[in-house]
Amino acid sequence: MRVKEVYVRWIGIPILAFIMVFIIGREADETVGQKFLHALVFTAIYWNGAFALFIYFRRKFPAIRQTPKRLLLTLTSLLLLLIIGDIVICLALGLKEIDDLSNLAYFFEKTPMSIMATLAIGSIYENVYFFQQWKNTIQVNEALKNQQIRTQFEVLQNQMSPHFLFNSLNTLNTLIAEDPKVAMEFNEKLSDVYRYILQNKEKELVPLEQEIKFVRDYLFLLKIRYPNNLHIDIDIDPVHHVHHIAPLTLQMLVENSIKHNIVSRALPLFIEIYVEKGKFLIVKNNLQPKKTLEKSTKTGLENIKKRYQYLSQKKIEIITTSQSFMVAIPLLVVLDEKDQAIVTS
Repeated sequence: MRVKEVYVRWIGIPILAFIMVFIIGREADETVGQKFLHALVFTAIYWNGAFALFIYFRRKFPAIRQTPKRLLLTLTSLLLLLIIGDIVICLALGLKEIDDLSNLAYFFEKTPMSIMATLAIGSIYENVYFFQQWKNTIQVNEALKNQQIRTQFEVLQNQMSPHFLFNSLNTLNTLIAEDPKVAMEFNEKLSDVYRYILQNKEKELVPLEQEIKFVRDYLFLLKIRYPNNLHIDIDIDPVHHVHHIAPLTLQMLVENSIKHNIVSRALPLFIEIYVEKGKFLIVKNNLQPKKTLEKSTKTGLENIKKRYQYLSQKKIEIITTSQSFMVAIPLLVVLDEKDQAIVTS
């Protein structure tokens, strides 16, 4: 059972104050009770002040890579708290006069003990915080890994399904008889599609340029099947190719569009893929829903949503109108290739 920090703090304050009574000792005119009350005030203010500083700097510098900066600022703030706090508390309780506080010998006598106690408590807080961050990182990585496995399964299930293989092989068989050159290209693109899936199945992110190339290969297969019924326009400035997205995202969105909409000569499907405001990758299609849908796990969009919850602070946006369906995917920038630290651009 997890113990709440607030209970530990308010139980620990009187215990530490009691210990400090015997470590520091008391003045000649002080009783043990008075010394304990004075120690209790000091301990309560220092402990709660230190806790407030720890929480403040954790929120301001939450990333693990910001730990050195956070610790330096926290330590500096703690020292100021001890020095200024000691002066204020002593004057407030009437324990010392201003002339006494100006004596450096007083600080060398009292302050080191307070610093040691505060640092001891602070080290406990930092160790617990680091352990929690480490545990959270493992949990997030495991969750993302599970989501990637689910993505791999769904994509491979879609691509390897008997229906897909039957259509692809049937198309290839027809092309061999009608146009061997196109048949060879179809076979190469089909191989490239599966190769990309296998090569990137373990990755969290891929450059947008690689994903676009993969989708163009995939779209080549679709265009052979729907020569006059499917129109796809990819209009992405090369400047955005350095951005990253989750692998297979575009393929799943294109597949989703075809699966849920009529694709016929009378009602052709138009799919647009472009970048908006330099921040979002847009996949948009005209809306003409099928009356009867193909068998679907209905997890494609949900899968992408969950992956981007781990990868980015910005969520994907889904916009449906009477005429169109649009999904906006945040473009990501890799700040550190080693740590795979990312932020939305």
